[in-house]
Amino acid sequence: MVPGAAAPGEGHEPIVRTQRLPAAIRYARDMPAPTGPSIQMFGLADSRPTQAALRFFKERRVDVTFVDLRRKPIALGELRRFAERLGAAALLDTEGGRYKDLGLVYMRLADDEIVARLLANDGLLRLPLVRFGNAFTAGPADATWKNWLAAPRK
Repeated sequence: MVPGAAAPGEGHEPIVRTQRLPAAIRYARDMPAPTGPSIQMFGLADSRPTQAALRFFKERRVDVTFVDLRRKPIALGELRRFAERLGAAALLDTEGGRYKDLGLVYMRLADDEIVARLLANDGLLRLPLVRFGNAFTAGPADATWKNWLAAPRK
């Protein structure tokens, strides 16, 4: 036994267990509140328009959740959400070489066929695909993004 130390059972405070707070309250006070708008962006890391869009939001200190389509392909439901909002034809990169190589210039495709081709080949997508709440854009849209950030959020 160490000199000056309390003997077992002597001088120890009883352990008092306090009531545990619900997780929502316990974690809410420890986590900072989200600040500002949150953007979700789909694109390719080596795509110039995607890099420009990331830079646009970074300069304005906006949180961006970026999904690299080479690492994680876009889900069918997510692509359909963009197609419903913007129209499937708006998601096609009609200026890209892949569009011309596949001969799509000469084809008339229904929206379902366009979505199926976009899922099979991400080189046909007009990038970046950006979502801000219920607002969507395909391709560079600086003016629209500025309006999103200027509008007061509810």
